Amino acid sequence: MALLEILKYPDPRLRIKAQPVSKVDAELRRMVDDMYETMYHAKGVGLAATQVNIHHQLFTMDVSEGQDQRICVLNPEIIFREGIQYEGEGCLSVGGGAFDKVERALKVKMRGLDLDFKTIELDAEGLMAVCIQHEVDHLNGILFIDHLSRLKQDRIRKKIEKARR
Repeated sequence: MALLEILKYPDPRLRIKAQPVSKVDAELRRMVDDMYETMYHAKGVGLAATQVNIHHQLFTMDVSEGQDQRICVLNPEIIFREGIQYEGEGCLSVGGGAFDKVERALKVKMRGLDLDFKTIELDAEGLMAVCIQHEVDHLNGILFIDHLSRLKQDRIRKKIEKARR
């Protein structure tokens, strides 16, 4: 396994809309293993392929305390949303300690494929629901800061620029 480079905002490659996965092969499985290693190393709970400059519709996720509940979803789609929650969100691709509350659905139902290319459905709420919505946004070229007001976006940009100096 290998650590992958996580693209950092404002890298334009983060805005590329990912393409559907059409097959699972050894290369894709290796890439998924590398994504888990990268996600855990960066202390994240989710990682979209777009964030590591791989523009396929897939993400890895593990919201468990023990980092022992890996979930990988190919071609995810959110098919149901319910309720509203305002969770604090950060992002491995948005540095500088950027963190803010984002309006997300409280519960979601997601459909996609597993690594055996079999259809899976997942009902999620709380942190897992936030993570799914966050990663699916990435696959569509959307960052969590896009959900914030212009004022908050400007503050985060300035904070990131200051951290990079």
